[in-house]
Amino acid sequence: MNKQTDRLRAEKIRGQGPKEIFGENAQKHDMSVHNISNVVFDTLKITFPDFEFRFRRSLEKNEINRKLNEVDTRLGVTIFLENASIIPDGGIIEVKDSQGKWRIVLVCEAKHQGKDIENISKGVLVGKNNNQELMAAGNAIERSHKNINEIRNIMIDEKHFPYVLFLQGSNFITEPTTATRPDGSEVVLYPNNGTLNRIDRLTSANYSLPINQNSCENIDISID
Repeated sequence: MNKQTDRLRAEKIRGQGPKEIFGENAQKHDMSVHNISNVVFDTLKITFPDFEFRFRRSLEKNEINRKLNEVDTRLGVTIFLENASIIPDGGIIEVKDSQGKWRIVLVCEAKHQGKDIENISKGVLVGKNNNQELMAAGNAIERSHKNINEIRNIMIDEKHFPYVLFLQGSNFITEPTTATRPDGSEVVLYPNNGTLNRIDRLTSANYSLPINQNSCENIDISID
């Protein structure tokens, strides 16, 4: 057991903990959206000096449940981990309204998945036998649904949903994209490649509305 523990500790130090799991590009992407959120926060304070804004890095599950329970006592009654929380990459920006209630005005996240373009440009082969140019996309991006749903929960009594998710990587291409091998030859990546693309797994969270545009305007759906 001691040898196992020592090995894991050494691996963690070598990979600098979570940085071993998340690639360099993913780390930069997360940092960028955090910086952008800070700029938005500062801009809001300057543009609307009569309002009070606050920036939060996380949101506790207990708080989400309290909101649900306030709206309907049947909701927000189950929790197993008392210290559970969500931590959106870009944080949460809120404004205090005239009733002294904090209202969410922006939640930002950034996800990077798919290194196929980088691998092809470096001549790196992937897969179990290191003989493939394209890596079958994983399901890690589906974890985004959790944060989206939790923000929906705490905003259950709101008529807006200011959630912005930035996607980067070959698993989210929206048009044919060319990658160049070291020998100068080219590989075209297509967005309709089911092995590669994972956008459809995310549009289930936005009712399959168009991506890359503002969909914050309320729409009414009639159900007979």
